[in-house]
Amino acid sequence: MINDPVLIDDWHPIELSQELKEGEIAAARVLGEDIVLWRLKGEVLAWRDLCLHRGARLSLGRVEDDNLVCPYHGWVYNGEGQCIRIPAHPDQAPPKKARTRSYRVQERYGMVWVSLGDPAHDVPSFPEWDEPNYHKTFCGPYDIRASGPRVLENFVDVAHFPFVHDGLLGDQRRPQMEDYEVEVGSGGVIARDVRIWQPRPDGSEAEHPSSYTFHIQRPLTVYVVKPTAETRFAFFFTVTPVEKVVSRGWLWLSTNTEYDVPEDEIRAFQDELFDQDIPVLESQRPEMLPLDLQAELHLRSDRTAIAYRRWLNDLGLTFGTA
Repeated sequence: MINDPVLIDDWHPIELSQELKEGEIAAARVLGEDIVLWRLKGEVLAWRDLCLHRGARLSLGRVEDDNLVCPYHGWVYNGEGQCIRIPAHPDQAPPKKARTRSYRVQERYGMVWVSLGDPAHDVPSFPEWDEPNYHKTFCGPYDIRASGPRVLENFVDVAHFPFVHDGLLGDQRRPQMEDYEVEVGSGGVIARDVRIWQPRPDGSEAEHPSSYTFHIQRPLTVYVVKPTAETRFAFFFTVTPVEKVVSRGWLWLSTNTEYDVPEDEIRAFQDELFDQDIPVLESQRPEMLPLDLQAELHLRSDRTAIAYRRWLNDLGLTFGTA
C-alpha cells in the first residue's frame, strides 16, 4: 500500500450503490489497492481482493449462504472476513490468521465510499442531497489517465473554459477574468465569486457572465455553487485516486427547480465537456501536480490553483503530486 496518510485516512467513492445488489460482488481499485465489494443483508462489505491461500481475487468468486467463496480452491469466508471452511480439508478448522483485511465503508449520495485507513472526518458535505426541492443528476464516472490532483485542479480552473470548452462553457472572444479572493482554513480552500463569460452555460442558449464559488473540502473533492437569476446550481465533484496517474471522477449536478432538460441530455452535455478535458489532462507534464510554486508559471487568475497547491503541501499530500 502507498504511504500517504492524507489519502489513506480519507473517504473515496468506488461504486454506485445501485450497481451493487444483494449477494452480488464487484471489484474496484483505489490507491493501488484491489478491493472486493459485496452486499450482505443490505450492508456493503469492502475487503482486500485477495484470498490468503494462493492470492486469487475474491471478486471472481461467488456469494453462497451469506458467505464469500474463493474461485480458486473454494475457501469460504463469512461476513466478518474469517475463513470458516477449507473444502480440501473439511474436518480441519481454518487458522485464525486466515482472515481478510476489511476496510471502512459508508453509503452516501448514492455511492459506496471506502477508507483504507482511519479517517478523522466524515464523507465530504453535499448540502443539497437531503433537500427535497433539489433535482439531482449523476454524471460519470469518468476514467482519466491523470493524477487525482491534476483532475481536481482542472475542475476548479475556469480560465480554460474559453479554449477547451469554446462555445459550451466559454468564448475565446471573451477570455478575460476579474480578480477574486481565495481563503484557506481548516475546512479547505474557498474561492468566491469567480467570474467568467459563458455563451451557453449548462446547455442553455443565453449569453451572460457567470459566477462560481468553489469549496475544495478535501484534497480530491470540491463543492461548487453557481447561482443565476432564475435558479441555483450546485455541483459535487470527487475524484478517486485509482493509481498515481489513473483517476475516476464522479459528478452530481443539482438545481433548485425542476430542470426542463431531460437527464439524458444533461449527462450528454457533461460527457461532452469531459471528452474535451480528458485529452488535455492526459497530456500534462509533469504528470504529477507540482506543489513547488516555482515549477510552473502562475497568474492572478490562478489564485484557486495556487491556494490549492499550497494547501496540499501543508497537508503533506504526496500521492499524485511532485
